[in-house]
Amino acid sequence: MRWIRAAGRGLLVLVVVLTGYVASGARADDTATGGRGPLTLATAGDLTGYLGRLLEGWNRTHPDERVTLVELPDSADETRAQMATDLRGDQRGRFDVLNIDVNWTSEFAAAGWIRPLPRDRFPLGTFLPPVVDTATYDGRLYAVPYVTNAGLLLYRADILEREGLDPPRTWADLEEMAGTVAPKYGLDGYAGQFLPYEGLTVNAAEAVYSAGGTILGGEGERVTVDSAAAREGIGFLARGVREGWIPEEALTYKEEESKRAFQSGRLLFLRNWPYAYVGASAEGSPVAGRIGAVPLPGPDGPGTSVLGGSNLAVSSHARHPDSAARLITYLTSERVQRQVLTRGALPPVRAGLYEDPELVRRFPYLPTLRESVLTAAPRPKSARYDQVSLVVQAVVHDALTGRHTPEAAVRRLARELDAITR
Repeated sequence: MRWIRAAGRGLLVLVVVLTGYVASGARADDTATGGRGPLTLATAGDLTGYLGRLLEGWNRTHPDERVTLVELPDSADETRAQMATDLRGDQRGRFDVLNIDVNWTSEFAAAGWIRPLPRDRFPLGTFLPPVVDTATYDGRLYAVPYVTNAGLLLYRADILEREGLDPPRTWADLEEMAGTVAPKYGLDGYAGQFLPYEGLTVNAAEAVYSAGGTILGGEGERVTVDSAAAREGIGFLARGVREGWIPEEALTYKEEESKRAFQSGRLLFLRNWPYAYVGASAEGSPVAGRIGAVPLPGPDGPGTSVLGGSNLAVSSHARHPDSAARLITYLTSERVQRQVLTRGALPPVRAGLYEDPELVRRFPYLPTLRESVLTAAPRPKSARYDQVSLVVQAVVHDALTGRHTPEAAVRRLARELDAITR
């Protein structure tokens, strides 16, 4: 997913592919090479252009396992479709190692597309605890966390200071300020990512979770969305559009569109991933030096973000599994994780980096992001996640546009999700 992807444009997707691979001549094993060989790394949406420079370090020290960088589409949905097409069937495809959206782990593992990994080979104990759960399925490790993410509420600090207001902690605070303060300054009140795509699934899940609800239980075998909490969460978003403090234009926003609206000075509040904070704070931004970030609000206090980010997984058809695992170890090392943040503006999975004084000075949102990650929740785990997400997007968008009441939307969600999970 774009970073986001999680983060979510939120999300980078990396794929390690055998260099020079020709399907008709590929062998079923690689015992002669000890599992090692050259690799190709494909990425979707390397928005900051950091990855090529990062991989130069690997190539200098691993000349027999060189990585060539290739890019997939920016869209998370398109990237997933290309991966799925390549991984289906018994024939070896191009892909050896995949850096998948955190919510694809269950689906890919259940389909047999990625292989389980030994826990003791990777530094899982150094990661922020919630991120490790996104890499497991049915009690086994199927991927290794690479970057994490959590949604933040960005706000115009200069305007709230002028009004003598603290940033909102509750939905009521947000509604009040978005509905009354924003118009005084000619601004729209609040926006997230409300176009019917993966970002809307994230925003809807955050609203439901913040109200104390869930969507699916367990590994996706139980539908739990038919609740007062889900009606409250979806109702909060629908009410914003109906009352106007969420502009109708926000129904067309993905991560980048919403970031541009905030960065250009048209929004008082924005839900987005941390990369939007970095962009809005950069030199030349119209709002640089005038913004802040806090955890997402909820009904009675801080809400719950969806846990975003991406995980590195090894394809079941990987020709060089040892090289794949070695590359994953490299990409999750402390030194490289630091570069993921400083060069790529992507949140690392290493817990210690969030308390590094030098990094906190450079990225002042890190303590808030750490707090949000530690209290975040994953999207619903499901072997049929792509179908689950499409249903959530369609139904919630109908609620936002007034085609369904929140009550009717939740009932429809329960029916359609039940049909998927049976």
